[in-house]
Amino acid sequence: MSSPSVVTEPLHLVLGDEELLVERAMWAAVGAARAADPEAELRRVKVSELTPPELAEMLSPSLFAEARVLVLEAAQDAGKEIAEALLSHAKDPVDGVTLVVVHSGGGRSKHAKELPKELRKLGARVTECAKVTKPAEREAFVKDEIRRAGGKANAAAVSALIETVGSDLRELSAAATQLVADTGGKVDETAVRRYHRGRAEVTGFAVAEKAVTGDRAAALEALRWAVQLGVPHVLIADALADSVRTIGRVAAAGGRNDPFRLAGELGMPAWKVKKALAQSRGWSPTSLAAALQAVAEVNADVKGMAADATYALERTVLRLVELRGQRP
Repeated sequence: MSSPSVVTEPLHLVLGDEELLVERAMWAAVGAARAADPEAELRRVKVSELTPPELAEMLSPSLFAEARVLVLEAAQDAGKEIAEALLSHAKDPVDGVTLVVVHSGGGRSKHAKELPKELRKLGARVTECAKVTKPAEREAFVKDEIRRAGGKANAAAVSALIETVGSDLRELSAAATQLVADTGGKVDETAVRRYHRGRAEVTGFAVAEKAVTGDRAAALEALRWAVQLGVPHVLIADALADSVRTIGRVAAAGGRNDPFRLAGELGMPAWKVKKALAQSRGWSPTSLAAALQAVAEVNADVKGMAADATYALERTVLRLVELRGQRP
């Protein structure tokens, strides 16, 4: 039901390139417009697919005063004419038209790069959606997702969830929501491990962890299960490479035993540094160099160089186990 007391903001700027956050911000703007008029029409179009006359038509007054929401995506690709048309409308918005400009923050041209600054000056409601890259930011995101779903979690649970699920925000969000529903809102590390116990068994990270710790039988078993369950060869190869590189970075930092200090220096989660510290004690600079070569080769193998990608992975796992057992 339309409510005259609800006033929609005519201009929104969604700024950043974190896909999930951008999508949420866009739909929040649409929702605000439809709170004022549930019948508001939604149109989404990429800036690169528009001509200035087409944009002018979309932003022109409606003959029947129908409310509209126009979402202009990838505004960083705007040329001079489109950028000028956008700013012209923003200076004198048409009643009933809500404009949502989605911009990555960069730009191919001077005009595209300056769009965010100019839209800010014109009073756009800005939602920042910068890429989540730092461990602390990812942890904060998970905490917020659990809170949004109506739950609570301590630091150990958050770290365990990221360790188990990975860094993809969509997957983290889905996992956080499911955990809140399954636990009644009290999310702890035990709950995370219990509900996601099977997840590691079908990823390459279980294979990698067993290989770099020299557990030959367990590594081969994990590899065979992963392949049987359909885990892409490329993901297994990436996990092997990530584990070896992480050990190499931690070892190169001097093997200090303070994971929290190292985490800050290396830009890695403390849990990952702690695990790599334990694993690095079985490696020497020489064996690590050979391991890095091995994971680089298997990466090429699984992308088409090898006739049998599964065999290439098995050979690499055995090579890592062998190197892990070598003396400096």
